Amino acid sequence: MSETSAAASGRHLVEDGPFAGWWTWGRGSDPFETLIGPFHYRLDEVGSPVAAMTPRPEHCNGGGFLHGGLLMSFVDFALFAIAHYALKEGYAVTLTCSTEFLAAGRHGVRLIGRGEVTRETGSMIFIQGRLLQEDAPIIAFSGILKKIRPKPM
Repeated sequence: MSETSAAASGRHLVEDGPFAGWWTWGRGSDPFETLIGPFHYRLDEVGSPVAAMTPRPEHCNGGGFLHGGLLMSFVDFALFAIAHYALKEGYAVTLTCSTEFLAAGRHGVRLIGRGEVTRETGSMIFIQGRLLQEDAPIIAFSGILKKIRPKPM
């Protein structure tokens, strides 16, 4: 993606800190993600998409573990990060999202989302993946994104 099209989509490259070299859609392009994030994504060393964030104490529930709402929000972000290149800079909405909680998540430990596009049609993208902390799965997920046309200006 060119710098011009990246800027138009609200996407920007993180230049410093622990996520230097990662991309994010922050800075107001998605107000909810900006509020609860930041969330990041990039291609790993073998060219597979990966999403990441470092949860903070305020991301926890009353039991001290990561709140399910945060995890499901990050799953939704991971769906789009995994499908980013299949979308070819187009737009989509989440049509379905299935989340299976496998283990409790902890704050202060990087949360990683990995997965793959399992099928793509003219109007839909099917994705499966996992959220991991320290290589241990805490969430299994699948989802379908519906491709849409951007709103006219």
